Amino acid sequence: MTPEALAGLHARAFSSPRPWSAREISDLLASPHVFVTGDTRAFAMGRVIADEAELLTIATDPAHLRSGLARATLAAFHAAAMTRGATTAFLEVAADNAPARALYAGAGYAQTGLRRGYYRSPAGKAIDALLLSRSLA
Repeated sequence: MTPEALAGLHARAFSSPRPWSAREISDLLASPHVFVTGDTRAFAMGRVIADEAELLTIATDPAHLRSGLARATLAAFHAAAMTRGATTAFLEVAADNAPARALYAGAGYAQTGLRRGYYRSPAGKAIDALLLSRSLA
């Protein structure tokens, strides 16, 4: 998928935090450490450095919510990260994003930290970021 297609899907999936532009996605993909799994319905973007994977974003087209696609895309991210040598995965999620938090809890992630007021809602409200991790072994 092109950066423009990824950005379009990201825009359909997110309003808060704000969706990423094609330029931001393109800049990330310029790194040899960054990879994408998924398709036109859902994708995950991550990076692996040494033995650590970071889930940078995961997005599902709203037309495909509650279909198991996000769970499958996250599993594909884990598999791709492991093939790149990762043994632990990390991510951050907005504290008010209950569906994402449920997805990550179901995939074995646990909270390891907190960034107070890290995100801003479209109305400017501060939203905490929860730092989560899980073993890939």
